[in-house]
Amino acid sequence: MHWSEIPRDAKAYMLYHTIIAPQLIVWILLPLYMMYSGYSVLEVGAFFTAVNIIAIPLTYLLGRAFNRWDIKKGLMVIDALDGIAYILYGFAKGAIAPVMLFAGRTVEKLSTVLYPLYRAYEQIIYPEDRYEEIFAWHLRLPEISRLVTFPILGYLFGYVWSSAEHYRLAFLFFGLLSIPTIAYIWLFLPSVGKEERITPEGFTFRIGEFKLLLAFEALLTLAWSLAPELVLINYVVFVLHKTVFEVTLIACASSLASIIGTYASERVPKERGFQAIGLGMFLNAVYALVMALSPPFWLALAVYALGDFGNTLWFPFYRSWQFSLIPKERASEFHAAISSYNRLIGLITPFIAGALASVHATLPYAASLGLFLLAGVLFVRGEAFRKAKVRSSLQ
Repeated sequence: MHWSEIPRDAKAYMLYHTIIAPQLIVWILLPLYMMYSGYSVLEVGAFFTAVNIIAIPLTYLLGRAFNRWDIKKGLMVIDALDGIAYILYGFAKGAIAPVMLFAGRTVEKLSTVLYPLYRAYEQIIYPEDRYEEIFAWHLRLPEISRLVTFPILGYLFGYVWSSAEHYRLAFLFFGLLSIPTIAYIWLFLPSVGKEERITPEGFTFRIGEFKLLLAFEALLTLAWSLAPELVLINYVVFVLHKTVFEVTLIACASSLASIIGTYASERVPKERGFQAIGLGMFLNAVYALVMALSPPFWLALAVYALGDFGNTLWFPFYRSWQFSLIPKERASEFHAAISSYNRLIGLITPFIAGALASVHATLPYAASLGLFLLAGVLFVRGEAFRKAKVRSSLQ
């Protein structure tokens, strides 16, 4: 699919994600700032877990409300809440630091409550007959943005502005950047109200496949949330004795592999989408296995890139399959329900990840490996069931 073939509104939405991609370095700086400030990896994991509890019921309730409301306004709220959270992080100093950190993380978690609106918005504005191809572009552009900006930001925050005070100023700067991104949403993204969400005739809700989807979501949520960025940061900075610059180099290698993965996914025929998902899960398992063995920095960089290549390879087909199971007029509610389900499953995983990492820095990756293998077994059985069902429907 060429860029010229993508509808204008879809292009504007992709460019929005490309613009905000550099701000995601805050997700690296925050846990590192906390550990530099004296928190242990276990305490950081417990902190993130405590905030997670707040978000579960709100996710579904707000998603259901946006069945009727304009999703575009929800995207603006996400950026506003993220901006407020980053500014609160910027004021986390001295005796009030714990309060500001908890308040900021709570506000940021409230913004993630609305993240299912991204998926609902994508399901509605992206051409339904070309989901797999358009998601390749959807992944590619933000990764290019990260590939360009993360090495620069990583070097600056690793070697030039590397003190806690510099990190606080960075939080304030990124918080203020939410003002122009909110303006961009308001000016360039189309509104999506109730009238834009009409499910095509002939849609049938397939309960069996939806249950299979929920099982995949559960295993993949656990697999990834047991090895979050704080585990990588702890390993690279405090075990391998590197800096945030090396952490961003891993992120850049992952972005480069993801970009390559988007081109590879475009060359996979739609009818082979489930095979692509299977290959991607196998690559994720290889990544987890190697990381569990405490690799040197260069090998960690390589296997993170391999894992993200696998993610990008299977993501367009997985997302297309997910969208095919959800009616458009209830997209916000369904995606929010799935997100609440994932949050419930991953409720205490930051604490578990921190506890495992406090025993051995790479132990969380061993737990992820087991879950990726379980997902692979479930996938094989699910694909066999799906093929049998197709054959029986043709007879």
